[in-house]
Amino acid sequence: MEPSKEYLFNHKGFYFVTQGATPENIDALETFEIRDSDIFIATFPKSGTVWMQNILNLILHEGHRNGTEDVENMDRIPWLEYNFRNMDYAALPSPRVFATHLPYYLTPRDLRNKRARVIYVTRNPKDVVVSYYHFTKIMSSLEEVSDFSLFLERFLAGKVMGSSWMDHVTGWYSHAQDFNILFLTYEEMKKDLRSAVLKICNFLGKQLSEEEVESVVRQAMFENMRKDPRANYEKMPGHREEDGKCLFLRKGTVGDWKNLMTVAQSERVDEVLKKKMESLPIKFIWDISDKV
Repeated sequence: MEPSKEYLFNHKGFYFVTQGATPENIDALETFEIRDSDIFIATFPKSGTVWMQNILNLILHEGHRNGTEDVENMDRIPWLEYNFRNMDYAALPSPRVFATHLPYYLTPRDLRNKRARVIYVTRNPKDVVVSYYHFTKIMSSLEEVSDFSLFLERFLAGKVMGSSWMDHVTGWYSHAQDFNILFLTYEEMKKDLRSAVLKICNFLGKQLSEEEVESVVRQAMFENMRKDPRANYEKMPGHREEDGKCLFLRKGTVGDWKNLMTVAQSERVDEVLKKKMESLPIKFIWDISDKV
């Protein structure tokens, strides 16, 4: 079953959401002017993008850390390919931070020339597909697929926003030499958020005091993020509401796929992805009890 053209369009082998992007704007990103101080969060959908947005805001902005500034993450860290707020990106103060789901080959040329910094976050694909399935139920810009089996097959075929999870992850890892890049996994962030925050600070050359690091870690914990309207996207337009609430941030756990996937479906994912995943230089964590 092909994705509906009402919701998605394919451009240069990659599926984009129809709301917010055009082929012309995507092509224009090739020559997007990069600053050396720019920071990009690159992810496949449902892999920890909003979490990383919040972490970077807490690291980079003292006012965000101490609560004296009430600026939503999406206003501080806009989407590169989806300019929902019609912002003038060239007028943003440095360091600019952008989020993107773009594959490596559609990113700005200068970014592929090792200008600026990229933080790439990946998450195990079983949790990604389950989170993504629930996400289609709340986002009006995405086609709601009520049957998980159908959504799983679309996901494995790369017929979702972001296209193939495998191609996205493999593409970024295999072209790492083209970027100034830090790779993190969602699972290592869940297991030891403090270490991940310190890695990010080191990568960005940002010095924080011990007290500031602890503040970042505390506020970036999932349950605290869920309560923070600056971070949880509850004001973002385009939600289908569930019980009167916008549930953009759902569980934020590792291993939740076990609550939805059948054994046969789990084996289907293994069959499609495992052989390809063996070539990746990362070990995927399938449950929080697993060792990183």
